[in-house]
Amino acid sequence: MESVKKQVTDFLNRCEEIRKCKFIMATTKIKDLLKSIVNSAELYELFNTVVSKFDYTAAKQRYLVDGNNGMYSNSFVVLPDTVGERLAFIFCLLVEFDRDEINFNSFLQRYYPKDGSYYASYHAFCDEVIVSLENIIKDVFSGELAEDEPEEPRQLPPMSEVAPDASRASQISHIALLIARESDFISRSSLQKDDVQAALKILGQLSSAVRLCDKEQIEALVCGYNYFVSYSGAVSQDIDLLFNAIAEFVE
Repeated sequence: MESVKKQVTDFLNRCEEIRKCKFIMATTKIKDLLKSIVNSAELYELFNTVVSKFDYTAAKQRYLVDGNNGMYSNSFVVLPDTVGERLAFIFCLLVEFDRDEINFNSFLQRYYPKDGSYYASYHAFCDEVIVSLENIIKDVFSGELAEDEPEEPRQLPPMSEVAPDASRASQISHIALLIARESDFISRSSLQKDDVQAALKILGQLSSAVRLCDKEQIEALVCGYNYFVSYSGAVSQDIDLLFNAIAEFVE
């Protein structure tokens, strides 16, 4: 398997590709960036952790500021102050761009309206959002990036650790976001503490099983969580989306 340094370096290279690519290639490069997260256990765990208790719906209302001065829109983006919230917000935003749940072109013209051109808007977005993402990851993994790596013969990973392609990575990122929303719903619910902990444990294992593309484990955990939902009556507004996304993933 690749070292943490190689995985993080690949992620940073993907960020650089986003900043330097032509605007028309942006969504493809975002897909590649999400793939590099899914293909790294350490990066995936980092983003999964920060997203797990992050209320993205509330965050969008807080950090996507809409305004109008009477003549034209002066909407803008405010990035969260804390590292965890900033990582979570940027990750969720990129997933929504990738899934076209937020149209990237419309987003740029609404929140980064520089001179009326997509080119200028895109680079303003990169300078604020992508550069911020790069800098945080460099800080978080500064120790690993500074390490010298010994030369080792390349070995093929086990089948459960084979990196998914861009399409599968997109699905995994989307499911991770839905699991994070479900975890946040459970954490905020009025369920007994033991029930909350049990549900969060199932969801955490489900997230890991999805990343490893372990179909048998996924199906067992979905069955268990479905039983929990029926037993507890804790039905979130995203539960159907989550189950449908997983069903599509394991087909």
